[in-house]
Amino acid sequence: MEISEVRRRLRGAIEKARRESAERRTRADAAARDYETFLSARAAPVFHQVAGALKADGHHFKVFTPESSIRLAAEGSPDEFTELSLDTSSDPPAVIGRTTWGRGRRTVTSERVLKEAAPIAELTEEDVLAFVVEEITRLLER
Repeated sequence: MEISEVRRRLRGAIEKARRESAERRTRADAAARDYETFLSARAAPVFHQVAGALKADGHHFKVFTPESSIRLAAEGSPDEFTELSLDTSSDPPAVIGRTTWGRGRRTVTSERVLKEAAPIAELTEEDVLAFVVEEITRLLER
C-alpha cells in the first residue's frame, strides 16, 4: 500500500472525527439550554406538586435541586430518592430518570431515559409525572 494513500485516509478520518465532535458539542449545548428550561418550567413544578401530595398522604418527601438536576427524596432516608438529570454522554443528549432505594444493606439504582427518542424541548409535565408516579412506588414499598 502506498504511504500517500495511508496518509490521505488518515487525514480524512481525523477531519471526520473533528467535524463529528464539533456537531456533538453543538447538540450538547442546545440540549443543555433546553434542559434548563425544562427543569425550571416543567419538572420542578411537578416534583413540588408530587411532594405536596405525598405529604398530604403522610409520606414525607422533600425536593432538592443539586447541580442541574431535581431530586425527590424521603425525609427519613435521603439516600432513597428519584431524580432527573441531563446525560450529555449519550448522542443525542437525553434526560435520565434515576431511582435509588435500599433493600436491607444493599442499595439498588434504576436508571432510564425519561422518554425515548423525544427531544428535550418536547418533554412535557405529563412525561415527568408518569416517571415520578411509576418510580415513587419503589420508595414507598416498605
